[in-house]
Amino acid sequence: MATSSVSIRSARPWWWILAGGLVAGALDIAYACVFWAVKAGVSAQRIFQSVAAGLLGKASFEGGTATAALGLALHFLIATSMSLTYYLVARRWPLLWRQAVPCGLLYGLLLYAIMNFIVVPLSAAGGGGGKDPLWVAMSVAVHALFIGLPIALFSRRAIVARA
Repeated sequence: MATSSVSIRSARPWWWILAGGLVAGALDIAYACVFWAVKAGVSAQRIFQSVAAGLLGKASFEGGTATAALGLALHFLIATSMSLTYYLVARRWPLLWRQAVPCGLLYGLLLYAIMNFIVVPLSAAGGGGGKDPLWVAMSVAVHALFIGLPIALFSRRAIVARA
């Protein structure tokens, strides 16, 4: 009996990290899908394919459901990686979990900058993110509130669960 409670307790932080990535990823992709559906009638499949374009380039838009699924999987992999990164750094730098709200908001802004000024331009998709001013302004806010903040809060939970 003691073995199972120990393994559950030691695995618990990883569930919080995964949850942080899944929540942040879901909020982010939902925002992108709703924004572009309302603004330009873009389908969710096309949004997912635009994520896959980072790996496949323009060919992703010719791959149908398969490249859309790849894009969605990549999106959640990236979001979960962001969650894991925050957690690992926060374990060494307690300010990140003790002050999870302001640090999470700042982390979201950092992620926006990294994704839009480094990752996307260097990817097979090329270029930067959208140039639409409303998209940019809302994306900055979404990265702070819907990505960085949940990741920081779930990471704090993961760290507390370890204790």
